[in-house]
Amino acid sequence: MIMVHDPNMLIKMIVRMLVQKVRLRHAGILLHQMDRDSYILTVSRGSKGLKIPAGFARMDADNPLIRFFRNKLDKQLLGDGALVYEQAKKALRKKNLSPVLRQQLKDALHQMEIFEVTVCIPTYFINELLGIFLMGRKNSGKNFSRSELNFFVAIASDVAMAIRNAQLFKDLALELDKNKRLFIHTTVALAAAIDAKDHYTHGHTSRVTSLSIEIARKLIQKNRKKFDEKFLEQLHIASLLHDIGKIGIPETILNKEGPLDEEEKKRIQQHPLIGVTILQPIRELQDALMGVKYHHERYDGSGYPEGLKRNDIPFIALIISVADSFDAMTTNRPYRRASTKEEAVREIEKYSGTQYEPSIAWALAELHREGKI
Repeated sequence: MIMVHDPNMLIKMIVRMLVQKVRLRHAGILLHQMDRDSYILTVSRGSKGLKIPAGFARMDADNPLIRFFRNKLDKQLLGDGALVYEQAKKALRKKNLSPVLRQQLKDALHQMEIFEVTVCIPTYFINELLGIFLMGRKNSGKNFSRSELNFFVAIASDVAMAIRNAQLFKDLALELDKNKRLFIHTTVALAAAIDAKDHYTHGHTSRVTSLSIEIARKLIQKNRKKFDEKFLEQLHIASLLHDIGKIGIPETILNKEGPLDEEEKKRIQQHPLIGVTILQPIRELQDALMGVKYHHERYDGSGYPEGLKRNDIPFIALIISVADSFDAMTTNRPYRRASTKEEAVREIEKYSGTQYEPSIAWALAELHREGKI
């Protein structure tokens, strides 16, 4: 049970096994919802007509059945942690039962009658009532044996641990997903800040990101490369942040209306390393940093900042390099007109194997031929 980390799947599995192995007419579980402090019938299985629809029953903490187990009256009255309808009916006839306890037991049995339940088994986690197993009659019509009831009570604590474990895994997954979405939103905001600073490349970051992902998916589709979801996620982040270092470049250089001189080119060429300096403290970005740092390296070793060549250049950076170049070529600047997409694709194909990694240049050309860019 502790190997199943999906609470709903775990509960369905437990209830299904109860119905099948004990041969019950129906069974279900009332599970605690902490946000509302109520108990909802999460899973119900059984024959058609006897099965209670999942979610149909919701009981708050004042419900007589819930109160009965929360106050541990099952142990006080019955001693074994199981509420068996027939045995409880007999207990009602005891003369030494106080009027208050008698009424509470009577009310709890009335709840069992509503759901046609023969046995209720509570499951506790650190003394808190986590849920209640509701079991109908056996198909054979026989009563539950003492050994069966003892087994159910004994396993109930293991069930509670497994359910709580699964709930914690689910909560952790939700928290991680929430943090991941927050992280992506922050990344997008940073990318927007870059675009806002460089007037002539407005929208450049989002276009490079979209094209980088399209190139990677084309390589996967044609079996040129095998990328997992983690690589695609890191490519997404790296392409969004590939120009983050331009935040450290003066706007007079970024927005200069004309070609850059040699000193200005050197300043611009610092932006990958500035980007690494900005992002280095963020542990989650270590893989994406390779795309930020090396997206201006060239396949033949003539790029910057380190003059890496061929397989020494991280593939994530090689993809961004092609997408970045294509968008730069097809964007108008004050000192030159934009190339057409056809011209840009021909240029990248021309320098395939020198400036650009061949399979990536091929993927770009394929996307263009298919009308996707």
